[in-house]
Amino acid sequence: MRTWIEPVVAGSQLAGCFYDTGLLLVVKNYYNQTNTLSNSSSEDVLQKSISNFYIIYNLIIRLTPLPSAYILAKIGDTGKRKITLCVPLVGFFISSLCLLFVTLWDLPIKVMFGPAVFNGLCGWFIAYWSSVMAWASLDSSTMRRSLRLVITECTFGLAGFIGSLISGHIFIYQVDNHPGIILMCCSLASYAFCHLYIIFILKTPHCEIIKKEEIISESAVDQAEDQAVPQEVPTERSRLINSSKEIASLKKTYVFSSKVTIFLLFLSATLYNSAVNGAEDVINFFMLKKPLSWGPVEVGYGNAAAYMIFVTSFLGVFVFSRCLQDLSLVIFGMFSFLAGILIMAFVRWTYLYYIGKVFAVLQIIIGVVSVATSTAYIAIYQVTLDWFSGFSFIVISIVAFISFIPISFIAWQTYARKESPATQG
Repeated sequence: MRTWIEPVVAGSQLAGCFYDTGLLLVVKNYYNQTNTLSNSSSEDVLQKSISNFYIIYNLIIRLTPLPSAYILAKIGDTGKRKITLCVPLVGFFISSLCLLFVTLWDLPIKVMFGPAVFNGLCGWFIAYWSSVMAWASLDSSTMRRSLRLVITECTFGLAGFIGSLISGHIFIYQVDNHPGIILMCCSLASYAFCHLYIIFILKTPHCEIIKKEEIISESAVDQAEDQAVPQEVPTERSRLINSSKEIASLKKTYVFSSKVTIFLLFLSATLYNSAVNGAEDVINFFMLKKPLSWGPVEVGYGNAAAYMIFVTSFLGVFVFSRCLQDLSLVIFGMFSFLAGILIMAFVRWTYLYYIGKVFAVLQIIIGVVSVATSTAYIAIYQVTLDWFSGFSFIVISIVAFISFIPISFIAWQTYARKESPATQG
């Protein structure tokens, strides 16, 4: 049990939810007060101020971790797994501490750009989550590895759901007329618990188990490749059909089709991931403006609904995997996200927000965050804010629809391959 990473996942996710909710509401309160003092109380001005802050903040925190994450991955390969967990958590802790100071001392909100740089240099979520996945993989057998990874992701989702659900309620408690102080203290306490757990309780999985697992996985891959790629076996049937030339051509066709499939999957995943990240960024501003005009409690509930996707995704895959193939599940999940985000474009009442979240039940969040598309979606939101604030969600749904094309082609190709032997028979 001392090798279980789930307590760290739960604790850090609780702290992260407290920080995300606190940052959004502190930014809103800061610009609301600034605009009031400058006699520009327009809601559009407030929205543009908040979105401009997040454009810069997201660019910083999503670009700076790239070299650090690579360096930490190299360190993790040497067996020093605890370092790859502690360093990103230090960045999270410092960010929460700085937000506490900004709230307590009424500092300019742009001060948070500094902690964003430090957080990125510590590896941010990219290094942290890859370390968590690597740890969970090493602490599980080959047969139970998939289940272990699913359990880790479900722990992440449940902790995010609980943290978001209570974050709004904690935020409204004030200390010296400063809301959010207690919330940031709770975030710091959770991160401190994670550090203490990693240093004094968490135990690195044994190297002997890792080596055995690598040998087993390599042999399994070799067997799969032997079955997938036609081999030049001197059987009677192969001699009759002059196998040497045909098998060589089959190998070339197999390699080419594999490369095309990988390219199409990568293209589809990139487009879909850009749509998902764009939706996550724009929703944060959208729910603060009219007609929703959410307060701290409602913001927490909305974030909690988003984290429930991790749980509903697991249940959806568990149920539908019995009657649907992998590609069908992926397409179904992408369509559910498309339907949900299209509903978001026309949300005018709070209950419709949660319907949009339920439609995204099989949402697949993969890959590295696309910085350019995230900035573009926020810019579109700013430009169209005056005449139709939901237009950015329509653009996102179009991008999500385009991502259907490559993976639909793969599904059709797979179906055609299965039909061709039956027709020949």
